[in-house]
Amino acid sequence: MPQISQLAATYASQIFWLMVCFGFVFFVIGRGTVPKVMETVDARDKQIAGDLAAAEAARAAADAEEAAWRETANRQRADAQALIARAKADAAAATEKTLAKAGEKVDATLAAAEARIAAAREEARGEIETVATEAAAEIALRVAGAKVHKTAARAAVKEALNG
Repeated sequence: MPQISQLAATYASQIFWLMVCFGFVFFVIGRGTVPKVMETVDARDKQIAGDLAAAEAARAAADAEEAAWRETANRQRADAQALIARAKADAAAATEKTLAKAGEKVDATLAAAEARIAAAREEARGEIETVATEAAAEIALRVAGAKVHKTAARAAVKEALNG
């Protein structure tokens, strides 16, 4: 067969061109392109880690804000209870008629305090919901690169807060 007899004549040339092609691929792809790709992947990983840390910090801040709000609400409730107790003690020293008037006054004060507490609770919940909505939309934009409509973000936050 003539191909076999030509093998000895072209063997060195084929080895040379094999080495040239391999060297080209090694230096262009292995030394030029792969480090750039790895650098891009590392940068993306750092960006994701930073975004997740920011999201965790925002969640921690929201939790701290909620804890402070709860503490304030409990303190206001305790103050209201102290006011009720003081009013009842004063009314016990007075006559039956004064006791009835003082009881009505205490009930009105309690209703007003509870209304203020309820208003403060709703205001704080609205603020938390607004902050959480903005944070969720920003996190989605930064982490996933997806722009989330404010209505969808608000619905997701309401579901998370109520669930």
